[in-house]
Amino acid sequence: MTAWSALSRATHARDERRGISRATLRRVMTYARPHRGRIAAFVTVGVVEAVLAVATPLLAGRVVDTIVGGGSASTVVGLAVLIAGLALAGTALGLLGRWLSSTLGEGLILDLRTAVFDHVQRMPVAFFTRTRTGALVSRLDNDVLGAQRAFSDTLSGIVSNTVTLLLALAAMLTLSWQVTVLALLLLPVFLLPARRIGRQLAGLQRVAAESNAAMTGQTTERFSAPGATLVKLYGRPDAESARFAARARAVRDVGVRTAMVQWAFISALTLVSALALALVYGLGGTYALAGSLDPGAVVALALLLTRLYAPLTALASARVDVASAVVSFERVFEVLDLVPLVRERPDAREVPDGPVSVELDGVTFAYPSADRVSLASLEDVARLDGRGGVDVLHDVSFAVQPGQVVALVGSSGAGKSTIASLVPRLYDADAGAVRLGGVDVRDLTAASIRRTVGVVTQDGHLFHESLRDNLLLAAPEATDDDLWDALARARLADLVRALPDGLDTVVGERGYRFSGGERQRLTIARLLLARPRVVLLDEATAHLDATSEAAVQEALDEALEGRTAIVIAHRLSTVRAADCILVLEGGRVVERGRHEDLLALGGRYAELYRTQFGRPVAVA
Repeated sequence: MTAWSALSRATHARDERRGISRATLRRVMTYARPHRGRIAAFVTVGVVEAVLAVATPLLAGRVVDTIVGGGSASTVVGLAVLIAGLALAGTALGLLGRWLSSTLGEGLILDLRTAVFDHVQRMPVAFFTRTRTGALVSRLDNDVLGAQRAFSDTLSGIVSNTVTLLLALAAMLTLSWQVTVLALLLLPVFLLPARRIGRQLAGLQRVAAESNAAMTGQTTERFSAPGATLVKLYGRPDAESARFAARARAVRDVGVRTAMVQWAFISALTLVSALALALVYGLGGTYALAGSLDPGAVVALALLLTRLYAPLTALASARVDVASAVVSFERVFEVLDLVPLVRERPDAREVPDGPVSVELDGVTFAYPSADRVSLASLEDVARLDGRGGVDVLHDVSFAVQPGQVVALVGSSGAGKSTIASLVPRLYDADAGAVRLGGVDVRDLTAASIRRTVGVVTQDGHLFHESLRDNLLLAAPEATDDDLWDALARARLADLVRALPDGLDTVVGERGYRFSGGERQRLTIARLLLARPRVVLLDEATAHLDATSEAAVQEALDEALEGRTAIVIAHRLSTVRAADCILVLEGGRVVERGRHEDLLALGGRYAELYRTQFGRPVAVA
């Protein structure tokens, strides 16, 4: 499908024909309310500027009348000085207005970006697994900037141009109502196309936003370390370049179309303004020659006409600007209107003090469908998949007593990592309950869950910040001594001391300046700093060689001492000492017991053991 057909479809879309939603405008005003003092000052400055703009042509007419009437030079000089004073005042007010405009606009950007960022942080993990990062970043960048223009530019223009228009019209009617009425005969040319052009440009604005989001999404994914590595490994840079060029051309095409529509609209209105000016000179000059109109009045009318049609042009364009800004607001509000599936109850309480147990009681769970957690525009699809998720856990029940270590083993996709996501409440169970310290996690505060449950995931993710910052994420109040102690227990202290910047070394995006084993040990050091009462290890030693695994296992044994722990592992050698081993298959617990008992049972666990070690089961 060509870019032009997409533009045409957007231009004639039904949702654009409905115009600007009043509900959207009311919601926009809620963001303006905290800035009402600055908005009032902004509007006042615009009104005063409008008064000065109309006063200058009237004074210019007085100058002409004084010259033609043989008045004194002092009068002419006095009027000139007054005109100069008005110009200086107008410049000063323009500077003040610009400052108010910029502070108002930047304040709105801050409010919107903060609101979107905070809201997105509350979204469930399923939202991030489906959403294109670039499309989401575009909402925080391009769309917020588009919404900001409604206040920093459009608002002042509407107020000052309306006042200028009314004052200029009143002055012109006072000077010569006949000339004024004839000059206004072309007014419908201004008003009739404004509504249609506004709808058309609003459609183009939406297409531009979506095209920019698609282009940003590709660059965000391909310029990340994993994305760039994938492209290089599979050797398709030409295909990636062609795909990016197609998206960049779509952005170019919509930009050209928008520019041409705006140019044609403004040029037509400028032409009408010029024709009206010629009418004033011709008709007003005729009246002046006949003696029914002063020469100064003709000059004042001509100058006032520019103060009349320029605001009309701006006000006609204001609808275009407002429509474009509303599109940006709507795209921002789309994100803010997504309801997080995991929400904290108003009466939520803290996790009980002391040792903490973990219990799953009849838990059934299916990952949510796309239409519950995402937006089509954020996934770059025409329509979200509304099909319900398939259950990945079926009536799972088990309990981990305080201080116990329970291991989860089983085939890939059996539901082990899903359980690890339910305990810290990254998702909520569809049926049954997950409890910490005997309390349903849905009744606990998110902050207390984070303090209680520490997780080491498979990928060992790190932010593109310093080692210190990545470690302090777990314990903001930790001292350097605490950091070095955690690094030593994770068998990393010598490595970090050898780095040129030590703790201030930047780890790179996702920690790619370190090996997989080193990244994993850094995340373990972060866990040791957090000192949680419940520990979840999701393949925590998967990326370590035998030597590193043994070293880190010693640190983990120390960290797990006296704590409740759930350990997920494919390497059965790492779970032999667990107090209880749960074997999951197809989302159900099919076996449970200690290592020796499960081997003696000769069931699924024994089969997994035999597959890994390639020897018959031998029970001591």
